Amino acid sequence: RLNKISTRINCVSGDIRVKASLKEFFRGSKGATLFHLAGIIHPKKILDLYDINSNGVRNILDIAYKSGIKRAIIVSSNSPTGCNQHNNHVFDESSRYNPYMHYGKSKKLCEDITNEYYRAGRLETVIIRPCWFYGPGQPKRQTLFFNMIKEGKMPIIGNGDNMRSMSYVDNTCQGLLLADHVDSANGQTYWIADEHPYSMNEIINIVKDLLEKEFHMVVSKKKLILPSFISDIAFFSDYIIQGFGRYNQKVHVLSEMNKTIACSIKKAKQELNYEPTIELEEGMRRSIQW
Repeated sequence: RLNKISTRINCVSGDIRVKASLKEFFRGSKGATLFHLAGIIHPKKILDLYDINSNGVRNILDIAYKSGIKRAIIVSSNSPTGCNQHNNHVFDESSRYNPYMHYGKSKKLCEDITNEYYRAGRLETVIIRPCWFYGPGQPKRQTLFFNMIKEGKMPIIGNGDNMRSMSYVDNTCQGLLLADHVDSANGQTYWIADEHPYSMNEIINIVKDLLEKEFHMVVSKKKLILPSFISDIAFFSDYIIQGFGRYNQKVHVLSEMNKTIACSIKKAKQELNYEPTIELEEGMRRSIQW
């Protein structure tokens, strides 16, 4: 797929868990910028999270340093800070770590390792934290989200007023490029998301309206409203399952459905001149069109 974008793109296969497989990728990269986007969100087993999101980052940064890479821009997540205290609370870069489950812990370690390389003076580094991402090219689970809304099977847990920051793909790419272009971003961490968080009700209603009114699909009028304790039960189930080293994607996603996960992009706007240009309705329109 990348080769179709430009003949100037050279694709090299490797496995970030195997350091020796990375050498070809870094050949002739002295003075370059590394954008590290590889990671795993929904693993088959918990060990995969640490092998890829933590140990894999150390392998990447070690070879990057030895290859003379100038700056490494590392994609983290909202998960190292966990969930907000209430619907009106937003995280910023001063918020304390409170990782959500093992995924959050693996990405927190990713940030720790990145900052370790920065403090040692080995590399320039910038960490960006996108949130729930969406847009053309999205994974199958996002398309499943659209289908569940279309069929009236997407649950609203509680009153649906919990807030979520989302990161449209173009906005995220802008944040990545600015993290390279702004010299003073070295050593910094930035939240990168759409202009403001959205409630779960808003997210679902916008998708529903687009499917029905602009794409002329038959959309179910049913609303699946479940009490908030359903997510709480899923949370404890998820905790137990992960305690045994296993992972269930549906249980994990359900555990987050009643929670607020929202951030402020003030620092990115002030220091990077970050200006997200796509909001939820247009972003979802483009996603559905794709």
